[in-house]
Amino acid sequence: MHLDHEKISALAALGEPAEAEALGVLEKASLAGGLSLEEAAILLSIKDSALLNELFRIAGEVKERVFGRRIVLFAPLYLSNYCTNGCTYCGFRSQNRDVPRKALTVDEAVSEAKALVAMGFKRVLLVTGEDPRWGLDYITSCVRAIYERTGMRIVHVNAPPMDTDSLRELKKSGAGVYQSFQETYHRPTYAVMHPSGRKKDYDFRLDVMDRAMDAGFGDVGIGPLLGLYDYRFDSLASIAHSERLFKNYGTHAHTISIPRLRPAEAGLDDAPYRVSDEELKKVVAVFRLSVPSAGIVASTREPAEFRATLIHTGATQLSAASRTNPGGYAGEKSLEQFSTNDHRSLIEVIRSIIDEGLLPSLCTTCYRVGRTGSEFTGKTMAGEMEKFCQANAVLTLKEYLLDYCQNGSKEALQKAIDEGLKGVDPGIRKALAQKLDELEAGERDLFF
Repeated sequence: MHLDHEKISALAALGEPAEAEALGVLEKASLAGGLSLEEAAILLSIKDSALLNELFRIAGEVKERVFGRRIVLFAPLYLSNYCTNGCTYCGFRSQNRDVPRKALTVDEAVSEAKALVAMGFKRVLLVTGEDPRWGLDYITSCVRAIYERTGMRIVHVNAPPMDTDSLRELKKSGAGVYQSFQETYHRPTYAVMHPSGRKKDYDFRLDVMDRAMDAGFGDVGIGPLLGLYDYRFDSLASIAHSERLFKNYGTHAHTISIPRLRPAEAGLDDAPYRVSDEELKKVVAVFRLSVPSAGIVASTREPAEFRATLIHTGATQLSAASRTNPGGYAGEKSLEQFSTNDHRSLIEVIRSIIDEGLLPSLCTTCYRVGRTGSEFTGKTMAGEMEKFCQANAVLTLKEYLLDYCQNGSKEALQKAIDEGLKGVDPGIRKALAQKLDELEAGERDLFF
């Protein structure tokens, strides 16, 4: 894959745009049809507070037009913190020799997934360091066992880049989204941050999304680690990466994550390029307007109050109750990849989303009915996904209320369900009411 680094660098260095120029781009953005890289650069260069507020407002409106009021929830499950890479910012780096390491057995991975299912999660993201001792066969064994033994409905994988044949085997195991972050798209910075291990190969990592698509993954997840280099360069490069996927495969990145550098064991003392809260909000909004079909993922790296802000400016997915070490859900102490800021339980995050006037969703439908890849991108860009997202959010929240919710929260969840029903497409409202009755009668896993 070729990215025009000179062009991206020039766009990242743009000065603050004139008001008329920025408003013109925002008017186009409000149509939810996406933006060019040049237009995205203009929005990333905004500093005026009034224009920023307009940017945030329009991004929030586009988010609701495309996906409805729903916010998808998931949890990461760390399989192994053994790693042969020397990434300077990561707690898993191979140079951290005198720290506790752990690789879950398949049975332990199943136990961790069962703990998440017991909380109410139906979607899990498996995460692992890069070590050939716990490579493809290990990961696929964990994926299959979690499906077979836990009741988890969809398993996504964040794993080191592989060749096409290996990715094909990973897809055959049932993995949904394949996720791998470039960390920084700036080659000189990448070389400094990745001094050793297989990860030092910039191009092998960048091209993994093409190999994943060729291997049968319709949905892939990308993202920069904000703080390693100029946030505008890495944000624009992420958009360019998604554009290249769309040009070659007819689908944008399914998710774009926005991790901001956090402290880690023996990692960097501070971000080389600090990203402020206002700048991160701007990144989220510009991702939303540039790639409207993408899920924008905000992790527990960010504090609770700030995540509540991000879901109004473009973010559509939140992790919850996260542990960033293998065995974390069983209470084991082992090396964490990074420290987290939001330590709330799933129900606390659900309640907070409701308090923000939005609709929590535990939906796993699209991956399981084949609404992925170019079909997902096409339906989303055509405005056809909102009705499915809204209805499925209502169904999954109702199922959570029936099976997991404690008495103190049932009233709030039922009120959110009732409000969510008002926003459901009239064409499926009757069918949704029937499915809700079926849930009350004991049926489960119902969707549109």
